[in-house]
Amino acid sequence: MTTLAAMFLLLVYCTPEKPKFEGNESKNTSSKSPVEEVVDPSKGIGPVKHVTLSSPLDQERVKRGKDIYEMKCEACHRLDDQRIVGPGWKDITKRRKPEWIMNMITNVDVMLDQDPEAQKLLELCLTRMPNQNVSIGDARDILEFMRQNDGEK
Repeated sequence: MTTLAAMFLLLVYCTPEKPKFEGNESKNTSSKSPVEEVVDPSKGIGPVKHVTLSSPLDQERVKRGKDIYEMKCEACHRLDDQRIVGPGWKDITKRRKPEWIMNMITNVDVMLDQDPEAQKLLELCLTRMPNQNVSIGDARDILEFMRQNDGEK
């Protein structure tokens, strides 16, 4: 055996064993559910992770948000604290983070099934909020309208 071959065998057999994986998949050892892995539960569950709010309010967004509210939300939600089918919107932006609000609007089914705060609202109202298929951009417009409703300028 040549010296080169002997060194090769020495390297192969003396190298620390690497973890073995079946195929190309790595095994997930985490036992946490997606809900438990939420970094900030007060932001809800969904695609919206960070919202940057500006001051003064974007009046174009406020107008679009009002139009969407009148078309999709007004039948169940009032702008004061009165509960009709769903809760009133008064001071919602003071009680909830913008990410939570937008996730509730855009990811309502998952929020009602898995988010503790959304589940409390469901217990209170006894009616599931329907999925209105609101886009993230439209949800941002609704949020801006909510901010104006809560007295922000």
